[in-house]
Amino acid sequence: MCGIVGYIGSQPILPILIEGLKRLEYRGYDSAGISVVANGKIYTQKTAGKISALESLVAANGRIEGNVGIAHTRWATHGAPTTVNAHPHGDTEDTISIAHNGIIENYRFLKRQLEESGAQLRTDTDTEVLAQLIGHFYAGDLEDAVRLALKRVEGTYGLAVVCSEEPDKIVVARNGSPLVLGIGENQNFVASDVAAILHHTRQVIYLDDHEMAVVERDRFRTTSLDNVRVTKDITEIDWELSSIEKAGYPHFMLKEILEQPDTVCNAMRGRFDEEAMSAHLGGIDMRDEELRDTERIIITACGTSWHAGLIGEYMLEEVARIPVEVEYASEFRYRNPIVTPKTLAIAISQSGETMDTLWAMREAKMKGSRALGICNVVGSTIARESDGGVYSHAGPEIGVASTKAFTAQITVLALLTLAFGRVREMDREHGKEFIDEMHTLPAKIQRILGQSDAILELAEIYKEHDNFLYLGRGYNFPVALEGALKLKEISYIHAEGYPAAEMKHGPIALIDKNMPVVFIAPKDRAYEKVVGNIEEVRARSGRVIAIATDGDEEIGEKVDHVIHIPKTLPCLMPILSVIPLQLLAYHIAVLRGCDVDQPRNLAKSVTVE
Repeated sequence: MCGIVGYIGSQPILPILIEGLKRLEYRGYDSAGISVVANGKIYTQKTAGKISALESLVAANGRIEGNVGIAHTRWATHGAPTTVNAHPHGDTEDTISIAHNGIIENYRFLKRQLEESGAQLRTDTDTEVLAQLIGHFYAGDLEDAVRLALKRVEGTYGLAVVCSEEPDKIVVARNGSPLVLGIGENQNFVASDVAAILHHTRQVIYLDDHEMAVVERDRFRTTSLDNVRVTKDITEIDWELSSIEKAGYPHFMLKEILEQPDTVCNAMRGRFDEEAMSAHLGGIDMRDEELRDTERIIITACGTSWHAGLIGEYMLEEVARIPVEVEYASEFRYRNPIVTPKTLAIAISQSGETMDTLWAMREAKMKGSRALGICNVVGSTIARESDGGVYSHAGPEIGVASTKAFTAQITVLALLTLAFGRVREMDREHGKEFIDEMHTLPAKIQRILGQSDAILELAEIYKEHDNFLYLGRGYNFPVALEGALKLKEISYIHAEGYPAAEMKHGPIALIDKNMPVVFIAPKDRAYEKVVGNIEEVRARSGRVIAIATDGDEEIGEKVDHVIHIPKTLPCLMPILSVIPLQLLAYHIAVLRGCDVDQPRNLAKSVTVE
C-alpha cells in the first residue's frame, strides 16, 4: 500500500498523475514515483519523501511527454522508505513497470528462482519480485504475462502494469487490495481510491478479488484470473470534490472534528420509525423474527472502529439483552472462533477495505454466520461482500486519525441497538426516549465544539508532557481508549486508556506530578466510583483533567481542569464525551509542530495484514 493512480488518454499525463497522488496523500506514505510510457520507453522517476519532492525532481529532469502512465505513493512494508525502494518498479530490461499495493507473501521463494534464471534485482521490496516475474513471462502479450505471474503469487495485490512494447494499455488486477477503474470519454483512469480521479470522472467500476482488467483509451475489458469474461456494473459517485478539500481549514482533522454535528445527523437521517418508535435500517435486510432469533453477536474491527465496537457491545447487551463479543479482527480468523448460524457478525471499517476486518468477516461467513457491515465508503469491499449493512454517511474522511467516522459509527450502532431492542426488551416509551435524545445530539456536539479555545488553553499547559493516562468506566472506558489513541497517533505522546478501576492494578505506579490523567466522569451510575479514583490520583500528586456533565460543580473542587459537556442518556454519552478528547489531541499535536493529517508511520486504510 498505499496509493495507485493510472491514466490512458490524450491529455498531458504528468498533471493528472501528480494531482491524483496529491488526492491520496491523506492515506499516509513515505515515498512516491511515476512511470510514463513514451517513445517506446518507460520513463520512471521516484523519490523518498513527499510528493512535492517528486514534483521538483520531475521539473528538474525535464517534462515527459506521454499519455499513458502509472503513479504510486508507498507506505513501506518490505525494505526501508528509500528512493530505490519507491514504486513504480521494473523488470531487468525496463520493459515492464508496476505500481503495487499489498504484500507478496512468497516473494523470497520467487526471488531465488528469478535470480537463478539471471534476473538482477535492485531493491529490498517484494514488489520488484512481482515486476521481474511479469517480465520473465512477457513474450509480447502483457495481459498473458500478468496472468501467468499472478498464478505464481501468494498474497495480496492491487496492481497496475504498463509495458513499453504495448503503450496502448494498462493491465490491472486485484486480490485483497482495492482498485477502481474510472470511465471517461476517450480516456480512462485507474486508482486505489476514488478520491484520486473524482476530478475527472464520477463513473467508476470496482474490481473484486481475483479479477483483472485491460484498460485502453476508449474501452476496457474485465475478466477473472482464469480469463473468464466478467461483466461489471458502473457506479455513479454522488459526493462532491469539495468534501475532500480543506475549505479554508488549516487541517483536514480540524475540519472533520467540526463537521460532526452534520455527520451524526446524516448517520441518523431517514432511519427513525417514529410510528414503531424503532429504527428503520433497510440495508441490514433482516426481518423482526430474525432479529429476535439472533442468539449472539460478534463485532470485529481494528483501531478506532474496535473502540466503537466496544461501545456497541455495551449498548446491545444492556438495551437488547444479546450476548456480544468484540474481537480484534487481526486475531479473529486465527483462533478458530465458535460461530453458529444464529450468530450475527458485524464488521466495522471506515474504509470498508481494512484487510484484517475483511478477512474476519469472510471467516465468519464461511463458518455459517450472517455478516453485516458498518462502513463509510459506498461500493467498498466489505459493503459488497457482507450479507447486509449500514453506511455511516460521514462523508470522505481525509485525516488519518479518525474522528467523524468514529461518532458516526457509534450513531449507527445506537440505531442498530434501537432496532434490536424494540423487537426484544425495549418498550415503546423507552424507544421514544431513545429517539428523542438522539435527535438532540447534533446541537449538543455543537455546544462542545464551542469550547475549542478553552481546550486550546489546556493544550498549552500540557503540550510538553511525555505521558498521559485516560480513565473511564462503563460506556466511557472505550472513550478513554479512543482519547489515548488520538493523542499518541498525532502528537506522538505516549498515552494509555484503562477502565478507571484498573488503575489500582498497575498503572497507579506511574502517577506523579508529571503524569496528567484525563477522567471521563459524567454523572452516571459509576460517577461516585470515578470520583473515588480521582481522589486516588490526587493523593499521589497527579494532575487531573475531567470531562464532566453540565451543572456538576462539585467535581471542580477535586480536579485541576474541567471540560463540561451536555447531559444525555448514558449509552449515548460517548458521542459527546469523545469530542473534547479529539480537540485536546488536535491542539496538542499542532502546538508540538506535528503533521496532524499525515502522522508518521500511519496509513488511512490498512490493506495489508
